[in-house]
Amino acid sequence: MNRAATLLLAGLMLALALFAPEAARAQDTATLLADTVRIEADRVLIAEGNVEVLYRGTRLRATRILYDGAADRLTIDGPITLTQGPDVALFADQAELTTDLQDGILTSARLVLDQQLQLAAVEIARVGGRYTELNKVVASSCQVCPSNPVPLWSIRARRVIHDQQTRQIYFEGAQFRAFDVPIFYIPRLRLPDPTLQRSTGLLFPTVRSSSALGTGIKLPYFITLGRSADLTVTPYISGKTTTLELRYRQAFRTGDIEFEGAVSQDDILPDDTRYYLFGEGAFDLPRDFKLEFALQVVSDDAYLVDYDYSDDDRLESSLTLWRTRRDEQIESSVLAFRSLREGDDNSTQPSIMAESSYVRRFVPAALGGIAMFEIERLATYRSSDLDGDGRDVNRTTAALGWRRTGVIGPGFQATAEAGVNVDFIQVTDDTSFEQSISRAQPELGLTLRWPLSKVSARGVTHIVEPVAMLAWSGEDLDAAPNEDSVLVEFDEANLLSFTRFPGSDAREEGLRLALGVGWTRINPEGWQSALTFGRILRETTPDYFGDGTGLDGDSSDWLVAASLQIPNRLAMTGRALFDDGFGLTKGDIRIGYSDARFDIETGLVYLTASMAEDRPEDIAEWALEGAWRINPNWTGRFNWRYDIEENRAARAGLGLGWKNECLAVDLSLSRRFTSSTSLRPTTDFGLSVELIGFGTGSESGAPRRRCIN
Repeated sequence: MNRAATLLLAGLMLALALFAPEAARAQDTATLLADTVRIEADRVLIAEGNVEVLYRGTRLRATRILYDGAADRLTIDGPITLTQGPDVALFADQAELTTDLQDGILTSARLVLDQQLQLAAVEIARVGGRYTELNKVVASSCQVCPSNPVPLWSIRARRVIHDQQTRQIYFEGAQFRAFDVPIFYIPRLRLPDPTLQRSTGLLFPTVRSSSALGTGIKLPYFITLGRSADLTVTPYISGKTTTLELRYRQAFRTGDIEFEGAVSQDDILPDDTRYYLFGEGAFDLPRDFKLEFALQVVSDDAYLVDYDYSDDDRLESSLTLWRTRRDEQIESSVLAFRSLREGDDNSTQPSIMAESSYVRRFVPAALGGIAMFEIERLATYRSSDLDGDGRDVNRTTAALGWRRTGVIGPGFQATAEAGVNVDFIQVTDDTSFEQSISRAQPELGLTLRWPLSKVSARGVTHIVEPVAMLAWSGEDLDAAPNEDSVLVEFDEANLLSFTRFPGSDAREEGLRLALGVGWTRINPEGWQSALTFGRILRETTPDYFGDGTGLDGDSSDWLVAASLQIPNRLAMTGRALFDDGFGLTKGDIRIGYSDARFDIETGLVYLTASMAEDRPEDIAEWALEGAWRINPNWTGRFNWRYDIEENRAARAGLGLGWKNECLAVDLSLSRRFTSSTSLRPTTDFGLSVELIGFGTGSESGAPRRRCIN
C-alpha cells in the first residue's frame, strides 16, 4: 500500500475506532500516515515506513509503530521525532507511549527547547503531557559536531525535570563544565527554558573593576510580580563599596512606569550614604489626554559619574499633562531642575518652573489662510532671597497670528504673516526690573521663495531656491527678565522666522531682512545632497544678542549648512557661522558611516566664548565612536572624546565582544580623564558572561555553526 492511499485510511483513527472503548471514541481522534499499515490478530495495528501521527497538536515521526489494543500502548522504533508546537521537540531511538502520546518512556533521547537548548539523556519519561523527566543528562545550547563532540559549556545532571506548563527546568546533582572540564557542582538548580521571557531567579553576574571603587561583582536577582510588574535587585560588592541597585517596572492598561536607583556606602565619601533615583512613566487619560512624568534625584554631584550610571550633568524632574488634536494643543507641566556642574549655584538658578499653554488654529473666513491663537503662562522660582540672584517671575502671554501662502508672478511662492504678542509679567526679588510689566508687540512679515528645478540627462534633479523674508516687529519693548530664551540658535531651520529666540521672554525687534539660497541634488540611485547659505540684515544694531551668538551687530554671521545622504551607507550633516573675516563663530559637523562590517560616527563641535550664553571660554570637542564586526562571532567597539581647547582627552573606551549560539562574553575598558573638585580621573574595567539558552530567545545568539565532517 503506498503513502497516498494510506492518507485515506487514517490508520490510527481506524484503529481507535475498532479497538478503543466507546468513551475513547468520543475524544479527539488521531491521524496516521505511513507507507504500509496492517492489522493483525489480537487487536494489533502495525504501521511501517515514514510513519507520522498527528494528535491534539502533537506530531510523531518514526520508522515503525506497533499499536497494542489490549494494552492500549504504542511501541515505536526510531529514529523518532516528537514535537509539540514550535518550541518543544523530542528525539529518540525507541519509545513506548500511551495512545494520546502524553505518557511513556523514550530511550537514547534528546529534548530540544526553542530549537536552541538540547538535553541529551539515557532515558526520558513523559508524564501527564506536562512533565518530561530525564535521567543521566547532558544539557547545552552549543553546537556539537562529529569532528568536535565536546561542547563549549555543558551542564551534567543526575536527573532533570522540565515542566512544560511553567516552562521551568529543574536540575538535580548538576555539574557545570567548560570544555568538558568540571568547574563547580550545584546540588539543585532551577533555570527557565528558552521560551520563557520572565522568570524569578538569578541573572548572570557582571564583574567591574574601577580605580575609584576597586574590583567587585554585581549579582542581579530578577523577581516577577505578577503578569505586569517585576523588580530587579542587584547587590554590588567590592573592596571599596557596598551598593544595592534596584529597578522596578510595571505595565498598566493605559500606560507604564519604570524606576531605577541605587544606594551606596563607599570609601569615596565614607561618612555619607550616597544614592540616586530615576523614574519615568506615561499614561493615556480620557478625552485624548496624556500624562507623563520624569524623576531624577541624586545625593551628590559626583555619584552618577563615579558609578557610571549616567553622564547627565543637569537633572530634570517633570510632570506633564497634554493633548494634541488637529487644530488644538493643550499642555501644562511642572519642572524641577538641579545642576551638577562645577561652579553652578542651584539657589540662584530657576529650580522650579511651571508652564502651561493653549494653542488653537482656525481659518478666518474674510482673510483665508490660517490663524492661530495662543495663550501661555510661565512661572519660575529660585530658592535664594537675594536681590537679583533670587528673582522669581510670573508671565502670561497671549499671541494672535495669521499666515497665508500663494503663488504669484513667475513661480514665486509668497507667504504673508501678521500677528501681535501681549505680555503681562510680575517680578519679585529683583529691583533692576519693574515689579509689573505690560507690553505688546505687533509683527509683520513677507516671505518669497523661488524654487527652480532642472533634471539632467542622467535623471539627476537639481533644485535651486533663493529665499527672502522681510520682517518687522515692534520696538522699544520694556525690559523684562529672560528666563526661557538665554540660548539662541541660528540655523537653516529658523532663517525665515520672526525670531531666533526659543521662548517668549525675549523677541527680536525692528526691521530686518533674511536672505538665503538653497541647492538640493537628488540622484535617482538614492544619493541626496543639500547646501544652504543665509544671512540676516537689520536696520539697527540690536543689544539683545551677545558676542559669540552669531547674531550680534546690524548683520548676522554667514550661515552655511550642508548635508549628504547615501541610503544605508553614509550620512553627513554640518553647519557653521562665519563672520565677515571668515572667522568661525560656531560649527558642528557629524559624519556617520555604516556597512556590513563597520559602524563609525564622528562629530566636531566648536563654540566661541559668549558671556551672554554663560560660556566664558571657547569650546572645541571631537568625538569618535564605532563598532567593527570582525567576523560573525567577534565585535570590537571604541569611543573617544577629545577636548581640543584643553589639548587632552576627555574620555576613551574600548570594548570587545564574542558571541556564538550558546555563549556571549563582553569585555570593556574605559577611562575618564576630566577632573574637578567633585570628580577625579577614573579607569573602569567590565566583564560579563552570558549562557545563551536559558530564558533568552533563539535569536539572542550568533548564527549556529555548521558541522564540518
